Amino acid sequence: MSRDQLLALLPILFSSATVVWVMTAIAIRRHHWWNATFSVVGLNLALIGCVVAYFVSPQIVTPLLVVDSYSCLYMAMVLATGLATATLSHAYMEGFDGNKEEVYLLLNLSVLGGLVLVCARHFASFFIGLELLSVPLYGLIGYLVKERRSLEASMKYLVLSAAASAFLLFGMALIYSQTGALGFADIGARTAAITAGAPHTVLVIGGAMILIGIGFKLSLAPFHLWTPDVYEGAPAPVGAYLATASKVAVFAVLLRFFVEAKAYQYGLLLDVLSALAIISIVAGNLLALLQENLKRLLAYSSIAHFGYLLVAFIAAGQFATEAVGIYLLTYVVTTLAAFGVVTLVSSPYKGHDADRLWDYRGLFWRRPYLTAILTTAMLSLAGIPMTAGFIGKFYAITAGVEKRQWLLLAAVVFGSAVGLYYYLRAMVQLYLRTPWVRKYSAPLDWASGTGGAMVVALMLLMIVLGIYPQPFITAIQAAGLH
Repeated sequence: MSRDQLLALLPILFSSATVVWVMTAIAIRRHHWWNATFSVVGLNLALIGCVVAYFVSPQIVTPLLVVDSYSCLYMAMVLATGLATATLSHAYMEGFDGNKEEVYLLLNLSVLGGLVLVCARHFASFFIGLELLSVPLYGLIGYLVKERRSLEASMKYLVLSAAASAFLLFGMALIYSQTGALGFADIGARTAAITAGAPHTVLVIGGAMILIGIGFKLSLAPFHLWTPDVYEGAPAPVGAYLATASKVAVFAVLLRFFVEAKAYQYGLLLDVLSALAIISIVAGNLLALLQENLKRLLAYSSIAHFGYLLVAFIAAGQFATEAVGIYLLTYVVTTLAAFGVVTLVSSPYKGHDADRLWDYRGLFWRRPYLTAILTTAMLSLAGIPMTAGFIGKFYAITAGVEKRQWLLLAAVVFGSAVGLYYYLRAMVQLYLRTPWVRKYSAPLDWASGTGGAMVVALMLLMIVLGIYPQPFITAIQAAGLH
């Protein structure tokens, strides 16, 4: 292995070293602050490694992994999300009665899987990265062992994720049986030669099974049924990670597969994805209307947003990397901010998350600045101008108009109109006065901690992305797939 290849692997190497470092620190002495600090330092070193990797990219590290500007962008996004989750976890776990330290070990293992997944160019690394990303989540979701909902959510995710992985693996096996290849580019070339304009039944079945597995991981309807229950039962910081980093990594590898395997030339596949996008948008938004639980509302919102993201993915064609990159960035920043507020409000209550909308009634009168952050996040999720969410939705709609995807655009417009209602309904709760409802509140010094500072930074980033997104657009354009 050459020097440049080793430098390109620095994010993965630093992340792996952090796993060992945190594990060793736990074995030597349990100390919540120190183990959280070790985790944060390791994630920051891995982020610096992304910068180094960018300057030596592109590098093909064995047939399994490729580190290019595209990989560096999404590795940085996964690491930044992991860093935000670790910061929120420190505030959240302070009130937990059991062992706190293993949460950072599981988080770093999952982040490592996300990095491998983002760099994958081969079905073997794709599956290994996906499982390394997913398996630690079983423990993270059920970490609050005394909470029945948390354990129930963990079991649901375990069973359904295992089923999805089985679909994925069997689909890969069917495609390999016909093409004799596992590399993305090789699969594309051999599939084109085999089909020669006519669909091949085994390849179609294999592709459908892979799509089912990915649809589960991305919470696309009709594979979304696990999402609201798991978001509701998981600890708030884990919900933030599950809604962002895990999905970013999966979508990044899906986009690479489509570009390298030249999957955009198959009309049947695009039609199926269009149907999934429309169903996700409609189901996600309509079901969100019925929710009185903020975590479940954010879960259905996530389903709808990945429907919007599929619109950009489908309509943008070969230029999908830019549209998808911008939408994912705005979605990640906004969702982390929303879950960050839930975490800070829930942190003093030892696992009893403030997840009902009633729990936030009158929050403005107790924590006005925290309310401003959640309000900004809700406006951004709704796609209101001057917020990050508007830029992401603008790209999705622009891509649809250029490709004349009118049915997809109609779904986006319908979903946005419905979404505006339930986001505003959640916002109104923050400003009502209801003295008889239990008053959940963040600690008075919430802004002095790293979690509070991070949430404030996310709010500022949402506004900057909404007002002046050009530097971020330029960076994402430079990280496109070629």
